[in-house]
Order: sequence, then structure tokens, then C-alpha cells
Amino acid sequence: MDPHRLAKFPFLRDAITYVKENDVDLDDVLREYVFSEARRRGKKRVMDALVEGEIENYPMSTEEECLLEILSYPVARMIVSCINDSFLIKRYALAEAVTMNKRLLSESTESVAAVADELGVKVAIIDESLRMYFSDYLRYTSKMRSVDWKLVNMEVENGYVYLNKHRFARVLQQALQEKIENELPLEVSDEILQRFSTDLAEIRTALEMRVTKYKVEDLGRISIIKLPPCMRKLVGMVQAGENIPHSGRFAVTAFLHGIGLSQEEILRLFSSSPDFDQSKTRYQIEHITGEISGTRYTAPECSTMKSYGLCYEPDSLCKKIKHPFTYYRAKSRKRKEMSSEENRSKSPMKKNRAGDRLDN
Repeated sequence: MDPHRLAKFPFLRDAITYVKENDVDLDDVLREYVFSEARRRGKKRVMDALVEGEIENYPMSTEEECLLEILSYPVARMIVSCINDSFLIKRYALAEAVTMNKRLLSESTESVAAVADELGVKVAIIDESLRMYFSDYLRYTSKMRSVDWKLVNMEVENGYVYLNKHRFARVLQQALQEKIENELPLEVSDEILQRFSTDLAEIRTALEMRVTKYKVEDLGRISIIKLPPCMRKLVGMVQAGENIPHSGRFAVTAFLHGIGLSQEEILRLFSSSPDFDQSKTRYQIEHITGEISGTRYTAPECSTMKSYGLCYEPDSLCKKIKHPFTYYRAKSRKRKEMSSEENRSKSPMKKNRAGDRLDN
């Protein structure tokens, strides 16, 4: 077993075997001073995930350094499990997956295929090129709604989808992210909670600061119920901490800005995403809204939303309109009419000139 490779990809099954061969168990990692660096790195993995969105690369030139890096992975998983926060779990899973993605790009084709096999992804190497079985491809690209990822746009032969290394690694990123999200939280003992109590307090504070800074309770003066189903779905996905494709982010940003949300309000909305990067997101928002580009983009029309795979649960009104803005305006007019009708019904009934009953 190559300890350097296991340190780069500590989620591999061989990493567990390697740790056992070095006569290290969980109690050792939790209690012994010699493993304090592994505990520190484990905490750092979680903080890196929360703040940076990926895991820092440590020196892994010696077997000792590799072992510490391998051990930092289960430590990080324990810490995340102790906190048991859904946003942190998603953020951590994404960071580990993004880090794996970047590291795979420098690996050989055979090494990438081996990682895929560990993740349960059926792979074939044909003419030194990576191929992924179509069912696995469909499973892990289902959330990638860009038309570029649609199976009809891919080269498929004998049930296998051809992918270059960058695209193959991106699909494996999704596979690892889902794997970690499904595995966490782990069951943790009182001893583990006590052992990491100081670290947990620090991470909880950082997590609370991040969430509070960008907290989104609603869309302010914008009524959610007026939004077309597509935008309501996308906004809900963002607020739930789910990643949406670039085309979806563009559509939501252009639409919300078009109906009156400020750049800061839109920025706070996107802060719920596990891969949120404030500077990048702010730049994208400023570009779409015209502050940087000089061109204020409008939301895509319904036909474009459909082609992007972003048309969700269309209702009866959707059949009559061709643009999300039209839906919002129609709903706004209807609510104004209902409000006016309600106000009229609450107005006191006027009497006739003689003060007689109206039915006289």
C-alpha cells in the first residue's frame, strides 16, 4: 500500500487497513499525545471546509506525515458528527469531494479508475480513455442541470459514457459528496464529545457566525407565493443548502434582481449553498445585474428554462405565459384585485337618504 496515495485519498478502504497495520486504534487517536497533531489536523479539516470550501494540502513526504493525514480524516468526521448540523455536514462533504477532485487530476488513468471503483462507480478504460457506465453517469449527474451534461450530448458506446479526466473527476466529486453526506452523522460517545469539547465550541462559534452573517428568513418585501414554480423551487433549493447549476443561479439572480431585490439580499440568499464563496458570488451577481458588465441581464424565458431542465411543476398559469416575469406580474395583479375586493367588502354599507332600510 502506498501511504502517500492513502493520505491524498483517506476515504479509501485501504486507509483503514493501513492504520490497523500500524497498530493504531480509535482510543489511541483520542487519548495519546503522539496523535495530538492528527486531532489538530482533523479540526483543521472541518474549519477549512467551513471557511475555505476545500481541504488544505499538508506535507506528506514521510510515512509519519502520511499517517497523521490519514488519521485526520476520521477525526474530522467525528467532529462533524458531534456538531450534527445539516449545513456543516453538506459543507464538509462538499469540501472533501472538491479536494479529491483536484487531486485526481494529477493521478494516472488507472488510479482514477481505482478511486471510482471504491466509490461504487462502474468504470472501463478503453484506448487509455476513461468510460463510465451510463446508469452511474445518470445517477451522479442528475443534479447537474446544464445541457452539457445531458446524456444525449455525450459519446456513448456499449453502455459506457466517454469522459475526459476533468469531467470524470467532477462526477466522482458528486459520488463522494453523496457518500459522505449519507454516512454522517456517526454515532459518537460521551467520551468523544468530552475530548473535543473545546474544538466543538470553536467550530460552533464559527458556524454560527457564518450562518448569522448571511441568514435569510424570507425574501423581504418580495412575496414567495407570487413566484413562478421554477423560481420558487430554485429559491427553496438554495435556502435548503442544495447546490444548483450555474444556469439556475443565473436565472434566480436575474429574476430576483428584476423584481426588486438588491445585490446584498441576493448574496445573503446564496450564502446557504455549501459551496458559497462570498467574493466569487458577489462578482457573479454584480456581473449579472450590470454593475460590472454594463449589461443588466434578464431572466431566461420559459422555453429556455425548459431546455436547461429548470422548469419545475408548472401550474395552470404557466400554460398561459412565456416568461417567469409575466407569471409574477399576473400574480401581483391578482393579489391586488383580491385585496381591493376584500377592502370593499369590509367598508360600512351606506344608507339611503332617509336612513331607511335598503330593501324598502
